[in-house]
Amino acid sequence: MGANDSNMTQQGQAFDSNAMTLTRFVLQEQRKFKNATGDLSQLLNCIQTSIKAIASAVRKAGIAKLHGIAGDVNVQGEEVKKLDVLSNELFINMLKSSYTTCLMVSEENENVIEVETEKQGKYIVCFDPLDGSSNIDCLVSIGSIFSIFRKKTEGAPTVQDALQPGREIVAAGYALYGSATAIVLSLGAGSGVNGFTYDPAIGEFILTEPNMRVPEKGKIYSINEGYASDWEAGVFNYIAAKKDPTKGKPYGARYVGSMVADVHRTIKYGGIFIYPATKSAPNGKLRLLYECNPMAYLMEQAGGLASNGKIPILDIVPQKIHERSPIFLGSKLDVEEALSYYQKA
Repeated sequence: MGANDSNMTQQGQAFDSNAMTLTRFVLQEQRKFKNATGDLSQLLNCIQTSIKAIASAVRKAGIAKLHGIAGDVNVQGEEVKKLDVLSNELFINMLKSSYTTCLMVSEENENVIEVETEKQGKYIVCFDPLDGSSNIDCLVSIGSIFSIFRKKTEGAPTVQDALQPGREIVAAGYALYGSATAIVLSLGAGSGVNGFTYDPAIGEFILTEPNMRVPEKGKIYSINEGYASDWEAGVFNYIAAKKDPTKGKPYGARYVGSMVADVHRTIKYGGIFIYPATKSAPNGKLRLLYECNPMAYLMEQAGGLASNGKIPILDIVPQKIHERSPIFLGSKLDVEEALSYYQKA
């Protein structure tokens, strides 16, 4: 073996002996804050573990029949948990046992989840444990989304503690269970947006996309065109303009129907993702606390924009935990152009 082969494995592939793992990255970021207690690092570690467990379950879902109706019983007479129920339980249990949270808001739970007093910490986590789970039977990418807030009040936590605008987010991210498993994370405060890919060989997320930036303008629009007859005029006119060759090269249409997959593509390639208000859903469909807010936070940290059509998503003061919001999200110039049509109409 030559002197340069020390990092080669027997298979002949280079092996990075100094990998920047997600855990290492978070600890490094924590060091930038003099008063950091390490609680946020611990919390993110627990979220990471939940994501690893969900990824494992997602990969086995088709074989293990994990996508039946919740409450199915298998041949052994054991209750089989549907994947989204299982994911929710994983998140809740890991977060409770982290000793860093006091309150959780989950897409799966009607009410806020309060952590037992002796396990309480200073953070509030809003999450969608398995976004796009209706797609799982056809093997389309699905994901998990989360945002973390700091409790601002004294005393026992209440629902009000969870109703903070997105500007107050401390950290947010999503996991994408696609052809590989990835985590995209921002710790705010100038740390940008960073992408990590799961390496099953070592059981760790490795930094593969440092400082992700959304292109200023893209070539893709992403919207469910099946509802076109239900859109407001501004949305209709903007999409029509994106298809009109007299107004420049038409945009490509891409719509997965899993928010995580659509937003991930938008951050990587640019363009715009829209889930507008419709006549039948005047407030849009996506939930503010655990879908729109974390995605808007990541998009802004990556140099893009996110709006409800009137104001930035992150400026909305939520009134209830499962509140919905329309969303226009993506490349800065594309969102500005879409809003100009929307606000003109």
